[in-house]
Amino acid sequence: MTQTMVSKARANAEKASYKNVEFRLGEIENLPVADGLIDVIISNCVINLSPEKSKVFEESYRVLKPGGRLAISDIVATAELPKHLREDIALVTGCMGGASLITDIEVMLKDAGFKSIEIRPKDESRKFIRNWMPGSKIAEYVISATIEAVKPRR
Repeated sequence: MTQTMVSKARANAEKASYKNVEFRLGEIENLPVADGLIDVIISNCVINLSPEKSKVFEESYRVLKPGGRLAISDIVATAELPKHLREDIALVTGCMGGASLITDIEVMLKDAGFKSIEIRPKDESRKFIRNWMPGSKIAEYVISATIEAVKPRR
């Protein structure tokens, strides 16, 4: 996000009289939020853009309250991406080249402390992924998935 986007989100929330939302500018690897403050983290196709995915999940865990949930949608890898696809700037910025293997995501979530981890690939997504970068064969390697996990209550 940019400061302009945050300002617009704040203005829209004020215009609609929303009192239960807050917008902060920050980095996904260093969230500008106190420990144990958040009930739910939602995200749509952002984590694969980070080169420090483990740090993203650690930060998510840190800011969640006990019993808090992570509920995201992202592009994940079902097979190891060849080097030429991982390094293709259009695929990286298009949320595909930086996709991690499902098994690696599961390990990162467990290592961060999460429980009740569910990663559900959406098979129907291969059809539209094929159209994102025609001729790249990226759909043979990535798929959209819903990723959910819970910070234990202790």
